[in-house]
Amino acid sequence: MQKSTSSDVSVEMLNSTCQGTGAVQMRMKNANSHHDRLSQSKSMIFTDAGKVTEPVSRHRRNHSQHVLKDVIPPLESFMFEKEGFLQKAKISDGGKKLRKNWTTSWVVLSSQNIEFYKDSKQQALSNTKTGQKPESIDLRGAHIEWTKDKSSRKNVFQITTISGNEFLLQSDIDFIISDWFHAIKNAIDRLSKDPSNLSRNLRLFKIQRSSSTELLSHYDSATKEQKPEHRKSLMFRLHHSASDTSDKNRVKSRLKKFITRRPSLKTLQEKGLIKDQIFGSHLHTVCERENSTVPQFVKQCIEAVEKRGLEVDGIYRVSGNLATIQKLKFIVNQEEKLNLDDSQWEDIHVVTGALKMFFRELPEPLFPYSFFEQFVEAIKRQDNNARIEAVKSLVHKLPPPNHDTMKVLFGHLTKIVAKASKNLMSTQSLGIVFGPTLLRAENETGNMAIHMVYQNQIAELMLSEYNKIFS
Repeated sequence: MQKSTSSDVSVEMLNSTCQGTGAVQMRMKNANSHHDRLSQSKSMIFTDAGKVTEPVSRHRRNHSQHVLKDVIPPLESFMFEKEGFLQKAKISDGGKKLRKNWTTSWVVLSSQNIEFYKDSKQQALSNTKTGQKPESIDLRGAHIEWTKDKSSRKNVFQITTISGNEFLLQSDIDFIISDWFHAIKNAIDRLSKDPSNLSRNLRLFKIQRSSSTELLSHYDSATKEQKPEHRKSLMFRLHHSASDTSDKNRVKSRLKKFITRRPSLKTLQEKGLIKDQIFGSHLHTVCERENSTVPQFVKQCIEAVEKRGLEVDGIYRVSGNLATIQKLKFIVNQEEKLNLDDSQWEDIHVVTGALKMFFRELPEPLFPYSFFEQFVEAIKRQDNNARIEAVKSLVHKLPPPNHDTMKVLFGHLTKIVAKASKNLMSTQSLGIVFGPTLLRAENETGNMAIHMVYQNQIAELMLSEYNKIFS
C-alpha cells in the first residue's frame, strides 16, 4: 500500500513538471525486482510534432556511448539505399582491359559501395558469413556516365573507379535503369563533397602512377616539415586539414603538377610501355612491324570471306553485331592469336564489319590525302582509256604498303562481283560501300555530296578495270 502511494506521487510529480513543455515522461520499474538498484529506467518524450526521440540512458556504464558518438559513424551510413537485379559486365581491372561478359546480378547500393550477388539469398548468406566478400565497387572518387560505344545494348551506363576498374550496368526497362543511374550519381556526389575523401583520393593517385614518385617525395617532405607541436591524431588531421582552404589549394596544385608531368602517349610507346595497336595505327607502321606490305589482319579477313562468304546475300553491305566486332577488334589489338574459324566469329558479317572498321580507322586512308585531288581529276576525264591510264599511273606511284594492300583488297572484291548473281553485290554496290571508306579529303572544304560521287566512281573503276590498272 505504501509502495503504490509513492509511485502515484512520482507519476503525479512527473506530470506536473512536464505540463509546461507539452511532453509526457514515463518511468518503468522492474516489477519482479526486490531492490530499487535493480530497476531499469528509460525516458520517452513526445514532441509537439508527435515524433519519438531516442531514449537517453543516464547510467554511467553507458556514458562511453555518448563519448564515442562523434567518432564512430552512425548506423545509417551503412544502410542499403537501393537493391535489385541488373545486367553487369566488368570491362577493366586496374586499367587492364577485360573481355566483356554480361551477367545478371543482384545489385546492392549503400552509401559508399555497390555490391554484386547472384541473388538476394546469396546476399543474406554473405551477411551471416563474414569470410565471403562479394565483388564490389568503391564509389569514393568514382565517375559515372551513360555510354553507347561500349555495348550495342540500350540503357548502358559506365562506372569508373579511382583505382581504374570499369563496370557496365544495364537494364532493358528505361525507368529502372534511370532510377539506378540517378541513385548512384547522388551517392557519388555526396561522397565527393565529403572533405575526408580528398586526402584519400590523392593517396590513391600516388600509389597507382609510377611516374608520380616525385609527387610522393614532395608530400613526404611537406609532412616532415610540420612542427611537432602541430601534429595531431590521425582522425583530427583527416577531418580538419582537408577542410582547410590552404590544404585544398595544396592538393589541387599537386594534382595539376602530376597531370602536366605525365608522359605522353608517344613517349610511352617509344619506351615500349604501350604497344602500337593494329586498329588506329598508320598502315606503314603496321606493315613495318609485321615486316610485310599487307597487314596480316587484312589477309586473314579476306581469306575467311573467300572461304565462306562469297555467296552470302549482302556481303559487305549488311552490318554485323557491333559488340562482337568490338570484341574481335580488342583481341587483334591485344596481339592475341586470332582464329577466324572459331565459332564466335561464325557470322561472316562480323568479319567484314571488322575489315571495314580497320580501313575506316586508319589515320590516313588507303588512298593517301596527297593523292585525293589527283584521283578526282583523273576520274573527271571524259575518255575512258585516258581515265584508266591516269588512275593506273597514280596507283603505281603509291607507297608499297598502300599499293600492295589496295591490289589485294580490290582483287578480293572482284571475286565478290563475280558472284553477284547470288550475293546481289554489284560493282556499283561495292563502290558505294568502299568509296568513302578508302578515299576521302583531308579537309572537307568543298561539296561533300560531289566528293562522295567521285569516291564511288573511283572505287567502281578500280573494280571494273582491275586487270588493266594493276597489270
